[in-house]
Amino acid sequence: MEHDLRREGKYTYYEAGEGTPIIILHGLMGGLSNFEGVANYFSDKGYKIVIPELPIYTQNILKTNVKAFAKYVKDFITYKGFDRVIMMGNSLGGHIALYHAKMYPEKMLGLIITGSSGLYESAMGDSYPRRGDYEYIRKKAESVFYDPKVATKEIVDEVFNMANDRIKLIKTLTIAKSAIRHNMANDLPKMHVPTCVIWGKNDNVTPPDVAEEFHKLLPNSALYWIDKCGHAAMMEHPDEFNELMMDWLQKSHL
Repeated sequence: MEHDLRREGKYTYYEAGEGTPIIILHGLMGGLSNFEGVANYFSDKGYKIVIPELPIYTQNILKTNVKAFAKYVKDFITYKGFDRVIMMGNSLGGHIALYHAKMYPEKMLGLIITGSSGLYESAMGDSYPRRGDYEYIRKKAESVFYDPKVATKEIVDEVFNMANDRIKLIKTLTIAKSAIRHNMANDLPKMHVPTCVIWGKNDNVTPPDVAEEFHKLLPNSALYWIDKCGHAAMMEHPDEFNELMMDWLQKSHL
């Protein structure tokens, strides 16, 4: 997937399929390849899958926050010439998608969130990565999933390298603080975009009661559970995730 990226001006993104655009937003530690299962499935089902690389570590520190990333996504949608889109996000990506839906509802057809921050203050991790401690980082990466084997060496190495890059670490902390500042509990009841909440029953990062709270506060939402599943449902159970998402899209006529 990383080999198929398009680079145009300030945007780098993956695109596949034709039809209604689904914009997918990755999380803080999440690469575009985390969504390979979703991209392969839906690009054959009448949807155009577009996954932009978010400028998490490259944007000016003053623009390293949830609101600025939501505007970046809106500018990207305008650049691509899309009128209205379905948006999906995991973890921080879900938070950015929610904030985008709050700021630019006219751009939204529907919203899918999984393991999203936005309500739960510890969603960015209750302890920040320790530099130089590979074993600690491996355990942290494994705890994101129900099945620790999903945390491949490649994933652990990526988090380890981030934790040992001073600038990236500073930006990670900046984003974590921004996520806490941009708590959306008061905004959600006013947001009427059709929303699909898909959650792992064993999510340790954003526990199941966070999903219940999103469902309760969002007036036009449906909640789906995946058993034996942690924080990144689309990675751990891609087939079940795709079926639930497709079920919701069809019921919502999207």
